[in-house]
Amino acid sequence: MTEQDDKSIGMFPALLKYWRKSRGLSQLDLALAADVSARHISFLETGRARPSRDMILTLAATLEVPLREQNTLLTASGFHASFDDAPLGSGNNGPIERVVERMLKKHEPYPMVVMDASYNLIKSNGPAQQLIRHFVHNPAALNPPVNLYEMLFHPELTRPYIQNWDTLARQLLARIHRESILRPYNARHSALLERLLSYPGIPESWRTPDFSETSEPFLTLHLKKDDWELGFLTIITTFSAPQNITAQEILIETLFPVDDATEQLCFVLAEG
Repeated sequence: MTEQDDKSIGMFPALLKYWRKSRGLSQLDLALAADVSARHISFLETGRARPSRDMILTLAATLEVPLREQNTLLTASGFHASFDDAPLGSGNNGPIERVVERMLKKHEPYPMVVMDASYNLIKSNGPAQQLIRHFVHNPAALNPPVNLYEMLFHPELTRPYIQNWDTLARQLLARIHRESILRPYNARHSALLERLLSYPGIPESWRTPDFSETSEPFLTLHLKKDDWELGFLTIITTFSAPQNITAQEILIETLFPVDDATEQLCFVLAEG
């Protein structure tokens, strides 16, 4: 596509207006924050003025638009995308790949997984792989891409072994509800939410967002199967302020043992 393609320029005004309103800003608010005139913002939103590439990136940064959606703003205005979105493992994210691999290795003997923005499993270390194998009720039901949230909700996967499933499930749903509301442009979260709510045994009342569930930076997971009983504190971290879509969207979940017994079993998992 050539720069400033006339056929696609018409999408930008509506997208700019959407992002401005989603952030609760008036045209004047955005103009002051981005150091441009309110008149120019008005002209951009009505299509009376064409945005430059620099102007699009300035407004997108001011509105804190995610990088993937910044690419959409650019292509909607006839420009080429600016941010790389090569998936992890493609070989096109050398520095990120090295950092992630080092994190996975250094966290052993404790489990660690790397997920995309939809909680699909991308990478995991040895202990995490062993943990997944041991606590899946029916491996035939584990179809790629493996979604960590679906594993916890599916009655044939990990759910039968989660001792605190009711509490954990409500906390996870509250998290997904928040993400769906805060990121309405991302249909992946709402689609995942519908899949989770469709599984047997999910109370109808859980379809209504319950924001009384506190948004803790960590969750607790208790697993029990035969003689194996483990307790973990789980923490999700992200890369801060990346200039790469892959880095911005990946989620790294680290599991830490909550007691000595779990710590000892982690060494068993690490041995394979």
